[in-house]
Parts: sequence; structure tokens; C-alpha cells
Amino acid sequence: MFSKSKINEPGAKPEATPAPASATPAPATPSSDFKASAPKAKPPASVLSADLHITGNLKTTGDIQVEGTVEGDIRAHLLTVGETATIKGEVTADDVVVNGRIVGRVRGLKVRLTSTARVEGDIIHKTIAIESGAHFEGSVQRQDDPLSQGGRAAPKPAAAPSKVAPNAEG
Repeated sequence: MFSKSKINEPGAKPEATPAPASATPAPATPSSDFKASAPKAKPPASVLSADLHITGNLKTTGDIQVEGTVEGDIRAHLLTVGETATIKGEVTADDVVVNGRIVGRVRGLKVRLTSTARVEGDIIHKTIAIESGAHFEGSVQRQDDPLSQGGRAAPKPAAAPSKVAPNAEG
């Protein structure tokens, strides 16, 4: 039907233009749209396997799934503590899902303790869910912004009044 000679000829182009012209831009447009949407895809969570033991602090803006043991503080966007996991340290995340064990303070906008959770420490949250069967020893405190106040924020105001008091006396 079509031959290369007719497509390449100047006289044949107007007749063959509708089919090749519509076919040529169509593949270019979806590939451009696909490239634009590709960077928007969220990367998968970093998984710390059950045989992994980490000593030290972890900090990311992404998601972490812990199946092993971490001795140190963790800060993440979403933290999932697996059933076989143990964390000894402070946990801070937008969303915290605890299936395993945490020994230390938990700070999160949304904190969820599943039926297999074991938490020994205080929980500071905006919203919390505790399933039947979860083990929890500590206090629970609701705050509108539990992530903004760290352990370091309290000593700073305490230091300021102690400086003011000696100045007031002197």
C-alpha cells in the first residue's frame, strides 16, 4: 500500500501526511507524559532484615521497615516495626506502626500498636490506636504537634530562667 518512495516524494507527502503525522506525534506524547510522572513515584521503604543488628541512630525523610534490632534513635516519615524487631531508643515518625518491641519513647502524629506490639516507654502522639492484646508500659500524652518538641527543647527554656535569676539577684 505505502512505499518508501511515495513518503519521501514531495508530491506524495500531502496524501500520506495524515497517517504518518498522526502516528508520529502519538508515541512522543505518551513517553513525555510517562517521563513526567515517573519521578513522582514514591520509593519503597528501606527494609532492615531480621538478621541485621544496628548500633547507632537512623534518620531519613522516607519510610523504614525494621525487622531486626536497632540500638539507637530512629527518625523517619513512616516507621513500621516488624514482629521480630526490637528497637532500643527514641522513635520519631509521622506514622508509627508497632508490631514488635520498642524500649524507649515513641513520638508520632499517628501511632498504632497492633496486637503483637510490646512497648516499654512513653508515647507522645496526635492520634493513637491500640489493638487488643498489645502490651504497653508507660504514659500516653496527646499533643497537637508531637514531632516539634524534642528532648532538647525542654533544657533550653530551663537554662534561660537560671540565667535570669542570677541577673535579677545581682
